[in-house]
Amino acid sequence: MKTRNFGRTGREVSEIGFGAWAIGADWGHVDADDAIAALRAALEAGITFIDTADVYGDGRSEQLIARVLKDHPGPRPFVATKAGRRLPAQTVAGYTRANLTAWIERSLNNLEVDTLDLVQLHCPPTDLYYVPEAFAILDDLKRDGKLRDYGVSVERVEEAIKSLEYPGVVSIQIIYNIFRQRPQELLFELARKHNTAIIARVPLASGLLAGKFRADSVFEATDHRQFNRHGEAFDVGETFSGVPYDIGLAAVEQVRKLVGGDASMAQFALRWILMSDAVTVAIPGAKNVEQARANAAAASLAPLEPSVMAELAAIYDRDVRPHVHQRW
Repeated sequence: MKTRNFGRTGREVSEIGFGAWAIGADWGHVDADDAIAALRAALEAGITFIDTADVYGDGRSEQLIARVLKDHPGPRPFVATKAGRRLPAQTVAGYTRANLTAWIERSLNNLEVDTLDLVQLHCPPTDLYYVPEAFAILDDLKRDGKLRDYGVSVERVEEAIKSLEYPGVVSIQIIYNIFRQRPQELLFELARKHNTAIIARVPLASGLLAGKFRADSVFEATDHRQFNRHGEAFDVGETFSGVPYDIGLAAVEQVRKLVGGDASMAQFALRWILMSDAVTVAIPGAKNVEQARANAAAASLAPLEPSVMAELAAIYDRDVRPHVHQRW
């Protein structure tokens, strides 16, 4: 497993991480034993970065991570969590010192640590990026030893660019995949200049880019791919990257033609993300051991040929861009 510098923190992390949303909630039922086995398999495969949030399963994801790390024989991985989505409604007024402190204390308890490696504001309202006081609170919590560093998890490129104005922001988490290419236009250039880490989330477009879904695929009622198709619960961009399902399925068939060798389509999609040196880590989820191992193996694939990259850009421009590019 290759590693990349996590921005200006002085830490190095595996270029494929473990996204722990699925083992918490919103992706259908995941048995606790399967979740634990997937996490252990990821660590055994060389993954050293885990991304979670306090609201994933109302703390279940963080608690499962703590259980695994309690008896993990190797070096402790970098664990990033998020705060802010415990608000009943997303408002700037909700990001108070009391609330931020309470959320972070809860994550400290769930993860069973004294200091959090990284706390990310969890897709807060756009207006919060224009409130320096909120970031000053995080500076204070860092000074108090509650967290080593902080970053942001954003919905829109504009939010990411604005966050770079705050010197304490060491990382930006954003959706980036074959179906969401806008971040590479300007954001990545600016992130390089600021030496800010980029965490690529939803790397497989909620599984679309694994190439296993059909028009008649059925998802569980507790799976956001069923209940958030039109943004009923949270931003629709988090589900299938905001691409209409039928459009996404058609585009997947165009991508499938470019997958070569022994790579799975999911591994191919992850390798595409790693072609950008601005990306620090991609964080696919895994519900079982097989998925965790396959995700980690994507890091060993050979770089994609320039002609393949050009074809993928053309598919995006022709079939996907009109549906997502200017929205996020």
